[in-house]
Amino acid sequence: MKLLVISSAPVVEMEGKSYLYAPYEKEMQWWAKHANTIQFCCPIWKEDRKLLIAPISFKVDSIVALQEFDITSFSNKLKAIPLAFVALVKIFKAMKQADHIHLRCPGNIALLACLVQILFPNKQKTAKYAGNWDPKSQQPWSYRLQKWILSNTFLTRNMQVLVYGEWEGSTKNIKPFFTATYSQEEARLWSLEAKVSPEESDCSSTRSAQAKQPDTRQPIALVTPIKFLFVGTLSKGKQPLYAIQLVEQLSQKGRKVNLELYGEGVLRTELEQYIAQKNLGAIVFLRGNQSKEIIRKAYQTSHFLILPSKSEGWPKVVAEALFWGCVPAASPVSCVRYMLGNGSRGVLLQEQIDQDVREIETVLNNQEVCQKMAFEGQTWSRQFTTDKFEEEIRKLLIG
Repeated sequence: MKLLVISSAPVVEMEGKSYLYAPYEKEMQWWAKHANTIQFCCPIWKEDRKLLIAPISFKVDSIVALQEFDITSFSNKLKAIPLAFVALVKIFKAMKQADHIHLRCPGNIALLACLVQILFPNKQKTAKYAGNWDPKSQQPWSYRLQKWILSNTFLTRNMQVLVYGEWEGSTKNIKPFFTATYSQEEARLWSLEAKVSPEESDCSSTRSAQAKQPDTRQPIALVTPIKFLFVGTLSKGKQPLYAIQLVEQLSQKGRKVNLELYGEGVLRTELEQYIAQKNLGAIVFLRGNQSKEIIRKAYQTSHFLILPSKSEGWPKVVAEALFWGCVPAASPVSCVRYMLGNGSRGVLLQEQIDQDVREIETVLNNQEVCQKMAFEGQTWSRQFTTDKFEEEIRKLLIG
């Protein structure tokens, strides 16, 4: 089988080696495993541009290079016309030679691919829509157009469209999907170490990933400190400042709390200044980018994850936090409400700071609720392991 992957995500070529965005590369390992050859149709970068990249660990047959373009202004739209025309021709030729066509949406290049795939109704196809599929969300017209084409079973045939969450009114080719980080073996090893149960929730005390037996439990109000966690890009879209302000408010109310932020981004200097101005250096810590192992331990030893994001597809950090019994407090964007069981597995933030602080305090003051959230979240999230993820990909490609 010749698998063609069309995406706006670049291949980065540096010093004779090829790289992909690290989580993307990890996922593509499983797609490549069940194909004879794999071809990419995407932009090529000659530098990483501060993207978190990993070397491609599987054989790539070839890369069809596409020029990036944007359509955010009238002048840019004019410049995009010849680039889009060339891309359409290249995408058509690549699709003609492929056995299975896989689109990575949304994006400008993905939009072109959505149009071209209509000409190949008999070829097997998949599309992964990594953005917000919520039909009620406000999105750019190009994203809405991609969603309309992919949902239209007359225009889009022999395609399974993988989306995050379950949405009422979806057509038959829309398939709820997920992204996984941890394996069944990792879940088994953690269970042996921590032996989490509904009566032994991670909410109730500071944890140790190496502990052979559960810690002695005590009311969460007595825990010193209650540990909060933020994992993500330090950008306006992720709103790390709001996470800091939530913890700041809890501290002002007499709670013994701290917050660790993992990730880098354009807001780092602004956050450092805020922390200094508000004298929060003793309770708020910027940890920067860290390894998967360090992040895993942070989930395991924290009580709450805060993610006040403005937009998500499948928020990987929410799934990871749930996996390790860390209770998420997250904005109800995209499929977050579905992931958190409409509030039964975590706190749905409304981005009204007084209200959100009250909601978190309600959980802190009710040990039974906190325990239940941690346990139910962990039970739910451990359906979605890398083992199951690979098996689902295999079914998509070879049945």
